[in-house]
Amino acid sequence: MTLVLRLSLVFVAVSALLPGLEGTLGPSSFYASFPLGRGWVELLPPYNEHLVRDVGGFYLAFAILFAWAAVTLASALIVPLCVTWTVAAVLHAYFHVTHLDGFSTGDAIAQTTGLLAVIALPLLAIAATRRG
Repeated sequence: MTLVLRLSLVFVAVSALLPGLEGTLGPSSFYASFPLGRGWVELLPPYNEHLVRDVGGFYLAFAILFAWAAVTLASALIVPLCVTWTVAAVLHAYFHVTHLDGFSTGDAIAQTTGLLAVIALPLLAIAATRRG
């Protein structure tokens, strides 16, 4: 169960680190090409550098917390972190699954799958913490 817990936390840390770094360090690149050159963000105009940098900073902060939780496996950190992330992730996913105009079918499926994964993994981490 410890491996499942640690891997769940690491995966969410990486999933937050990637948009966090690009949103913070290259907001126009993030807007135009995230993820991996697909340009999903630019389908939801208009571009706002301040907003993208703020979101990048929030993702970076969460990445640090998830990495910290993966290293320490402290349930006093894991549970509130995962609950907080899940609330934000559900709201984020809801917006995106109701705004798929302009997305190809493949991109819509890929985006929705990724959004659901970062909801499921923190819930899995909470369950693993409770069992451990």
